Formats: sequence, C-alpha cells, structure tokens
Amino acid sequence: MSLLPEARMVLDASGTWKLFVLTGYDPRDWPVHGFNRAEPVPTVPERMAVLAALGYAVRDGAEWKWDATPAPRRRMFAKIPVRPVVRRSDGAGVGVAS
Repeated sequence: MSLLPEARMVLDASGTWKLFVLTGYDPRDWPVHGFNRAEPVPTVPERMAVLAALGYAVRDGAEWKWDATPAPRRRMFAKIPVRPVVRRSDGAGVGVAS
C-alpha cells in the first residue's frame, strides 16, 4: 500500500489546528484547511467533512492515529491514509479512486 496520500492534523505555529493532505514532496501543492481554533480538538466527523471538501476520503478500514514529532520540539499530530475522490463526468455522483 502506498504511503501517500496521507492526511495529517497538527497544531500549526499560530497554535490552531490545521488539516493537510500530503500528496508529494512539495508542501505548496498540499490541500489544506485551517480550523482556526485550538480547542476543542476537531472531531472525527469534522475532519471527515474537511477531507471530503478537499476531495479525499479515508481508505477502507483506516482509523485516525496519534503520533509525535521527535524531541526536542515534540508535537502531537493525528494521521490517516486517504485516497482522492473523483467526480463522475456524467454528474451522477461521486466515486472513490482506487
């Protein structure tokens, strides 16, 4: 299974939660959403709605997992494997890319 794309939710430098989707090596290309708050931590349904708005869905069976960056500036973050959602050209709905 490919490591990317992967969604991550972190407290950014401003101290508010941000969700982004790692799609490759260039962070300028990553889809991103700021929650504009530090508390409460965005809920799983909120995160799922943001992922859908960014054009992604959670990979089958995946769950959010918490991790941390290495010391000395240890920061917690949540991550989950995702896949792009593709819209059908006939407008009949949304499918998930495999």
